[in-house]
Amino acid sequence: MSNSFDDLDDGRPETPSQRADRNWSEILQELRVLQTGTQILTGFLLALAFQAAFTELDAAQRAFYLVLVCLAALSAVVALAPVALHRAVFHLQVKPALVRVGHNALRAALALVSLLLVGVVAFVFDVVVGLVAGAIAGVVLGVVILVLWIVVPVFVRRRGRESIR
Repeated sequence: MSNSFDDLDDGRPETPSQRADRNWSEILQELRVLQTGTQILTGFLLALAFQAAFTELDAAQRAFYLVLVCLAALSAVVALAPVALHRAVFHLQVKPALVRVGHNALRAALALVSLLLVGVVAFVFDVVVGLVAGAIAGVVLGVVILVLWIVVPVFVRRRGRESIR
């Protein structure tokens, strides 16, 4: 293999520029999925404030609702940050740095979305059934997210690294 190819041995004979382009495309696909789900959840949250039953929420539930709205907005902003950065650095030959920032922003957005999902489920259960049910539902979903988004990927990474050796 020539020196123009990077040293990542994953079966893809790519130059660093080709790898950066592919990685950027993968990040954009993941951002599209995340953005769609976040937009739907944000729309749901914003619509709640205009429902007649919203006036029946106590002060703590209203405060929690506002925290969820802020989390939804923040997760959208963080998820869109790589796109804004791409517009700012377009044609400046900094794709590897853009991929790094995009990767980190996507990870941060996933963390924010996980908090948002847990919060929305806890909020809905609290309003419909009660505070204890809300706490239980939030914890259960938090554990599911922890397992599927952290434990399983760590396991798969370890198995993948072992198979390379």
